[in-house]
Amino acid sequence: MPSMSKHIAVIGGGISGVLQSLALLRHPGIRVTLVERDAKLARGLAYSTPHQSHLLNVRACNMSAYADAPGHFAEWLQARHLGRPDDYVARTIYGDYLEDQLRTALAASDGRLHVVRGTALDLQRAGDRVRIAIDGQDPLFADSAVLALGHLRPHALGATSPEALGGAYINDPWAGEVSQIRSNDGTVLLAGTGMTMIDIALQLLDQGFGGKIIAVSRRGLLPLSHTDEAHPIPLREASAVTPRLSALVAETRAVAKQIDWRTAIDQLRPHLQSLWQAASTDEKSRFLRHLRPWWDIHRHRLSPSASRRIEALVAEGRLTVIAAKLLAFERAGDGIRTHWRARGTDIVHAQTVSRVINCTGPGCDVGKSRNPLLQNLLAAGTVRPGFARMGLDVTARFQVIDSHGRPLRNLYALGPMTRGAFWEITAVPEIRTQTVQLAEILAAPGKGARTPARAPDLTPTRRCRGAQAHARLLLSAGH
Repeated sequence: MPSMSKHIAVIGGGISGVLQSLALLRHPGIRVTLVERDAKLARGLAYSTPHQSHLLNVRACNMSAYADAPGHFAEWLQARHLGRPDDYVARTIYGDYLEDQLRTALAASDGRLHVVRGTALDLQRAGDRVRIAIDGQDPLFADSAVLALGHLRPHALGATSPEALGGAYINDPWAGEVSQIRSNDGTVLLAGTGMTMIDIALQLLDQGFGGKIIAVSRRGLLPLSHTDEAHPIPLREASAVTPRLSALVAETRAVAKQIDWRTAIDQLRPHLQSLWQAASTDEKSRFLRHLRPWWDIHRHRLSPSASRRIEALVAEGRLTVIAAKLLAFERAGDGIRTHWRARGTDIVHAQTVSRVINCTGPGCDVGKSRNPLLQNLLAAGTVRPGFARMGLDVTARFQVIDSHGRPLRNLYALGPMTRGAFWEITAVPEIRTQTVQLAEILAAPGKGARTPARAPDLTPTRRCRGAQAHARLLLSAGH
């Protein structure tokens, strides 16, 4: 067994934590302890769903766990006769894949990977090390710790008092209550019209719900769809990028007149982190206020099959999408009386529904999280919220920044927890790249660990039709 010179604790066993552990194990001399509170590893919020209607919104050929083996997941699927490279497979299958990679790594790690099942409650500096308190267990000591906490559970709707509404209101659509809805009677209101709403609407349909569904959001925008065919993307020189987000919007529109708009959007993906970091605070704030809803529906697209099913539900009158502001909810017998104001009007509508389900998506404000570790770290000033209260504040080298603005040498964060700093950090290609970069930082000798000179290539596998789909490029000015 090689000399184990560094011990890294990875807190969180979802995709971020699993990919970070796999990346660290590629460095001799690194010992990893993965701490996870849930019964199943490698799932997290995205891949814990067991429903076959909840599909990846990316083709299998772009979902490898390894940047240097881009066809790995597609090959894993084909070897088990579960799908083809261009398929949009069920997310539960991808969770099985990640779990399989972790089991394989455990068996081959020669003791360098250890899994601790338990809830991390607190983390403190202990000299040059960190001390992690775990519920019901002895403290864990490590040279460095990585917060790989993934997505937060949904925050409660602003217009609700969940306790007053009782069981007719479901705040967390992933907690299991939705599976109990099977009645053909009544109407269900889904608060939100994004990807979570799509998942829940299709789940309701598949489990036999025959009633009406109303989906409400301020703009009433539905996610757009991938095409059935993948298309190649022409490469661009990175030096041609414009640094201003407003100009970038104009450029994207200009390119979209010449090529498919999906290609125009995908051209930006490998460069979004640097664009976000280069943008001013005012630019970022304007983007979040005015452009984010349109960006989300173009960037995070549905599989063609899911899109067709949603279109059919709308055409049949079973799904109604409304652009409105939800104002209030009140208990009405076994149901909920809902009040909303339609966009662009002063008219307030009221309707009684059998259920209200919060489909606004994962939470991002750590200050609203009930995670005991985050609560304790915030109270101690060890961490602070990131930009626009999205996740945690971190440096470009993923070091957590405390309440005094000081980067902490041996505490890091990655994945969705770093969205305020990097924005585009919720999809597999970006997360796996971040974990490789952080592994190199943590494995570097001495305290002066150097940031990798070049990020690993984000270009997905050439096994996809359209050989270089989502390739690395940038929009050029005046294209």
